[in-house]
Amino acid sequence: MASMAAMAQAAAAETALSPGTQSKEIRRPLHGMGGTFVEVNFPIGVRLVAHKHPGFVLGYVTEGEFRFGLNDETPSVLAAGQAFYEPPGANHTAGDSANSQRAVRILAIIAPLEKE
Repeated sequence: MASMAAMAQAAAAETALSPGTQSKEIRRPLHGMGGTFVEVNFPIGVRLVAHKHPGFVLGYVTEGEFRFGLNDETPSVLAAGQAFYEPPGANHTAGDSANSQRAVRILAIIAPLEKE
């Protein structure tokens, strides 16, 4: 079984954050169940780099308005308190603050792809 540090490093490598975007791993409350909790802060004007995860991602907007899009489809705008889902292998193509006057913060739960 991979160590917690190795899993965090792999999750960070999978999430290609843009320069200026800040993220930090949050201690996982479900020891031994895999996955990584990451808080991501998008300053005004900073957008994510398109990327994929082998497993699914559950996200929750904690502050601001998050522009979220998958697979080059028209992005949605999610307000604080709303959640989003990325299926395994989806291309996360849009992610930034939808408000030009305010940064956005999200919590992402990145689940590993289960090996058979």
